Amino acid sequence: MRTSRDAPTRRIRAAVVGTGAIAAGSHLPALAALAAEGGLEVVAAVDVDAGAVQRFCADGGIPHGYTDLGRMLAEQRPDLVCICTPPTLHREQTVAALRAGAWVWCEKPPVPSLADFDAVEAEEGQEGDGGPYASIVFQHRFGSGARHVRRLIADGALGRPLVAHCQTTWYRDAAYYAVPWRGRWDTEGGGPAMGHGIHQTDLLLDLLGPWSEVRAMAGRLVHDVQTEDVSTALVRFGGGALATVVNSVLSPDEVSRIRIDCERATVELTHLYGHGNDNWRITPAPGVPAGEAAAWRDFGPDVPSSHLAQLRELVASMRAGQRPRSSGADGRTSLELVTALYKSAFTDTTVRAGDIGPGDPFYTALHGDAPGWAPAPAPAPAPVSLSPTPSPSATHEEASA
Repeated sequence: MRTSRDAPTRRIRAAVVGTGAIAAGSHLPALAALAAEGGLEVVAAVDVDAGAVQRFCADGGIPHGYTDLGRMLAEQRPDLVCICTPPTLHREQTVAALRAGAWVWCEKPPVPSLADFDAVEAEEGQEGDGGPYASIVFQHRFGSGARHVRRLIADGALGRPLVAHCQTTWYRDAAYYAVPWRGRWDTEGGGPAMGHGIHQTDLLLDLLGPWSEVRAMAGRLVHDVQTEDVSTALVRFGGGALATVVNSVLSPDEVSRIRIDCERATVELTHLYGHGNDNWRITPAPGVPAGEAAAWRDFGPDVPSSHLAQLRELVASMRAGQRPRSSGADGRTSLELVTALYKSAFTDTTVRAGDIGPGDPFYTALHGDAPGWAPAPAPAPAPVSLSPTPSPSATHEEASA
């Protein structure tokens, strides 16, 4: 790995792949903030649309624009590659960057299947070798609020977690799904459980630790799509806590919410697309000393959840040559739960952690070839006429040629 161990203070050379809204609105500002502090420089951007990458580079002051990822990797040799493309491209592009020696920061959803995730992980550096590693953008884990609550729960200050609720209830209309790649297994990767709610699911797992089993239902209630537009799940955690998880794009009153009832306090987070300290609330149980409750409510300086908060930690991991959070097994756990949720919903079974592996249809596709959920087979091609007489259209085309 060219970063961390050999040059702990050298400026990290970063590149952005995909120049759409998430790249312009979230990745580039985070990269620019670190560049302004002197620890990083954005050297290149890649997009199949030459005009789009030219505009992106001009707006962001990026010196090199490309339409070919392989050429960019060979010529610029970046240390960090930010993947901001649709999910179906993530595996191929991440593997290419890792093989070129670059660390990767990949937008969620990570990849369309556990098989894809495992293929990516197989390309990472060996533990202890300093990388390169591929980390998933799960920025809701990062920031002062999540860090404070994670510590309180891990240290046992709040007592044992018992009951939890996790909801991502958003609203997406027909115009949203008019975009051709949305609502399709092969291009979006999944419905709200995968593409929208995975952020809150990931934060819940980060706070409560490993899950053990899930029982779920899913529906296609409003939108004419392949995937679900709503799902509900009951999740049991390794520590015994029980949780409900609701993901919806049918909810006009939009909210992202996590509530955890522990033995000594209830912790609640209510927000939409990002949170700061003020979005968290801690309610002590009767009998908790006022001074102790006051200490719980002291979150310290406010560092909102954001791409910048995660990028700072990722860059620190790069410089230390250490595996970053939300990579490897730590990044896989959310995708595994989402996959198990789909399998449970589509097969009417309880699914346990570790159940889905090679040979299971849900390992390679989130729809698992389940009846009513898997994409319809492509229609058989029309019979080809063996007549030597050309059709009128063929005759016209031949004449035109």
